[in-house]
Amino acid sequence: MKKKVLSLLVVSVMAIAMVACGNKEAATEPQDTQIEEAAEETVAEEAPTEDTEETAEATGIDLEDGVYIVDFNTDSSMFHVNEALNGNGTLTVENGEATVHITLAGTGILNLYVGMAEDAQSDEANWLEHTDDEVTYEDGTTETVYGFDVPVEALDTEFDVALIGSKGTWYDHKVSVSNPRLLED
Repeated sequence: MKKKVLSLLVVSVMAIAMVACGNKEAATEPQDTQIEEAAEETVAEEAPTEDTEETAEATGIDLEDGVYIVDFNTDSSMFHVNEALNGNGTLTVENGEATVHITLAGTGILNLYVGMAEDAQSDEANWLEHTDDEVTYEDGTTETVYGFDVPVEALDTEFDVALIGSKGTWYDHKVSVSNPRLLED
């Protein structure tokens, strides 16, 4: 995993260097923003592996109504659950319908869309709006970040989620929800 992240970072830096040489506007943006966007574009362009496609089988949501802690997995180091939550989201199952609430690492992602980026642009009515979530870190500090309620059709199965950030560009991602554990009161 570390090799993949390191490779992604190297590719991102090289892409930024090439863009910056030919694009004066890119050179005026903060470097962190350029790296984040280049990394998201690189990840979005990667083709899914055959192994992932062959082993992904829909298991559905076969859980009793209730609230569960789940693992929320993404294909991106830039789009992930806040570190204070250890990769976990909260899955709520009611009348056979499931929604996972994820709390992100910051406020850079403005909307999510269940589906592909090309469809999201023309389907604004189905954009998922963010919530303001407060997280508390191990050192006791707190921060307000964005969260989202994402409908889930099946556990242990990748599905498409597109995101749009403050730059106004949609990015495609693959996510999955797995390992439900009943939340005890």
